[in-house]
Amino acid sequence: MGLGIWEPKGSPNVTGTIQMSLHKEEDQDETKQNSVAPNADGNPNTLNLVAVASSTAHSATTTLKTTKKGIVLHPQPHDNPNDPLNWPLWRRDMALIVLGFHCFIGGGQTPILAAGMTKIAKEFDKSPSNTSYLVGGFMLSLGFGSLFAAPTAILYGKRIIYLLGIVLAFGGAIWGACANSFGSLMGARVLMGIGFSPCESLPSATIAEIYFSHERAYRLGFYTMLLLGGKHLVPLLSGFVFDKLTRHWLFWIVAIIVGINLVLTVFFVPETFWDRTPTPNKRSQEETRQARQVAAERLRDALRRQDSFVSNHVPNSFAIPKPEEDDSLSINSLDSSLHNRTNLEIDPEARPVGLSHFTEPATTLSHDSVRKKTFLQELHVFSGRHTQDHWWMVFLRPFVLCAYPNVLYGSLIYTFAVVWLILISETISHLFVADPYDYSPTIIGLFYVAPFVGSILGSSIAGRLSDILVRKMVDRNDGVYEPEFRLVMIIPVFFTVVIGLMGFGWATQAHDLWIVPVVFFGILGFGCSLASTTAITYTVDCYRVFAAEGLVTLNVMKNVVGFLFSLFNNSFVDTKGSKTAFVTFGGIQIFLCLLGLGMYRYGKVLRRWNDEKEFMRYLYVKRE
Repeated sequence: MGLGIWEPKGSPNVTGTIQMSLHKEEDQDETKQNSVAPNADGNPNTLNLVAVASSTAHSATTTLKTTKKGIVLHPQPHDNPNDPLNWPLWRRDMALIVLGFHCFIGGGQTPILAAGMTKIAKEFDKSPSNTSYLVGGFMLSLGFGSLFAAPTAILYGKRIIYLLGIVLAFGGAIWGACANSFGSLMGARVLMGIGFSPCESLPSATIAEIYFSHERAYRLGFYTMLLLGGKHLVPLLSGFVFDKLTRHWLFWIVAIIVGINLVLTVFFVPETFWDRTPTPNKRSQEETRQARQVAAERLRDALRRQDSFVSNHVPNSFAIPKPEEDDSLSINSLDSSLHNRTNLEIDPEARPVGLSHFTEPATTLSHDSVRKKTFLQELHVFSGRHTQDHWWMVFLRPFVLCAYPNVLYGSLIYTFAVVWLILISETISHLFVADPYDYSPTIIGLFYVAPFVGSILGSSIAGRLSDILVRKMVDRNDGVYEPEFRLVMIIPVFFTVVIGLMGFGWATQAHDLWIVPVVFFGILGFGCSLASTTAITYTVDCYRVFAAEGLVTLNVMKNVVGFLFSLFNNSFVDTKGSKTAFVTFGGIQIFLCLLGLGMYRYGKVLRRWNDEKEFMRYLYVKRE
């Protein structure tokens, strides 16, 4: 039991568990055999692991690329200049910044009307509850848009979906600027929701495609900071527009910014899909034959040791694309952990599909033998079909992932981290326009400075602190990484979100000085940023092979729950008071955080259970 995490019985192969570094003892014992040295060009080092199969077997060298600090790169980049993992860091970061800016604008569209809700209600002669449907309708279309955007992106690439979404959002913004009735404005919001849906369902998967595992948390934190930051800063700016200009001008400004995003995306966000199918073996058949003998012997030993779930089973291997038919690829029963390679001689390119959870084999092609795409080639919108799976299969995967407890828990944490902020955006104008506050839209918009600052601090701390804690926990866990290490961040989430929710509701009902609810609003923004970053990182780390579908699950649940809450949120606050309403919301958050204790302890057992059931198997075309 590593660091309080309950170890499941049976196979050591559990999805999400990876070997990030060698044992210290093992590294010391094999100092003379293994070498870690920086390349002459300063690129990541190469870790040579020498494994002995038996007294009669020959030794072979397995090459794994690592950082200068010895962290094994996961996934292993191919020796191809077109592999996104081989792009210069500035180029990968530029793509992230452009996507992040678009997500910043997209994230702010949900509460963009917050400061002017009272004005809109008067303009169209609607009640505050009916006006809040402009928020709920946008969220619902955002969720269902994700259901269509994600499977299409998996089949045909993310670039074409990003661009198509931006075009729809651009059209919706123009429609909103010209709308003169409540129904027309609702239609514009729905179209914008569909257009901005790729902002929430795809960027996290894009990050997983262009960054290594040890680089992702910080970048996910940056993306989350922009996504949530937009939910705070955009309403702040819209408050000035409502005060000085008109609602129509608000949407014209959005249309201008989205048009700029379209140009930036065309030039700086190429397609990031890369086929990481293992390359067929091109070395001697003798080495392959020896590796097979070792694999067969180890399989017999495993069957003698345990009765259930054969240890050579590779979880979720059905989701990993297989290479072209090659006799040398029939080995599929080798252990994936580094420290168990000491009894194995194996050619690195003879390894089968899904052999390891922490690395895919690098190809033997050199950079010189593969021509790098030209700039014009990278501007192509359509990159072909990327999978043989049917569209309806990919469409159903986010729903099936709800049967995966780890994904379900991550979805709940993420859902309510965003919903709490949306609930405030639906009520803040109503609470502060009336007596005794009697504030203008501009002042109400300025209240969003506090959660904006809180979200920036939360995202920065969440990524960095989470990475630091995880590395220390990995060192104490003999170099083995468990996704549950990310859940340690639930502790600060518990205190900040609960205090922020209850404090905000209590202060507004007691009509405290404006600074009091604003401070609690900032604390809530900080905690929600921690929670959302933690939820995304945990979900992706648990099931990276289902990363795209998992992020859709998170966002669909968030938007559906947000829509449902919008149906009664305003009336609940009006009838029960803000104190009762937000203390109730705080109680829900307490329950979710307490569930994190059980998920930390039994999360690996649940992942193992899902590995056995493999519910997603039926939503993939069978690969022979």
